[in-house]
Amino acid sequence: MAFKVTGVEQGEWAVLGVSGELDLVTSPVLRQRVHDVVAEGHHCLVLDLSDVFFCDSSGVGVLIAARRLIRSCRGRLRLILPAQGASDGSHVNRVLGALGVRRLFEVYADLDSATTDEADPLSA
Repeated sequence: MAFKVTGVEQGEWAVLGVSGELDLVTSPVLRQRVHDVVAEGHHCLVLDLSDVFFCDSSGVGVLIAARRLIRSCRGRLRLILPAQGASDGSHVNRVLGALGVRRLFEVYADLDSATTDEADPLSA
């Protein structure tokens, strides 16, 4: 599967769907897309990582940088991991947990819960 980032809007949220490997080669693409979304004035961002099957430290670095950028704009960043991500350990979830940064992010199981304020994030 080739790396791809797609973008849509859902209400006040800009949603970037990421698929493939998030690594040293592809992470600059995601970093640029996040910057482009913020430059367009969107400060509520959802990164849908459901279709990311590999994430290395450079990918994690992009997620942390996105969090920092969104927070500097007083915005909100949410991540989507597969529905079983918290219990069976999706790859991204395991990497974030192993590095001790999972608690920095609001993680949701699906797009509907990530783009409403009624749903609580999955526990860290």
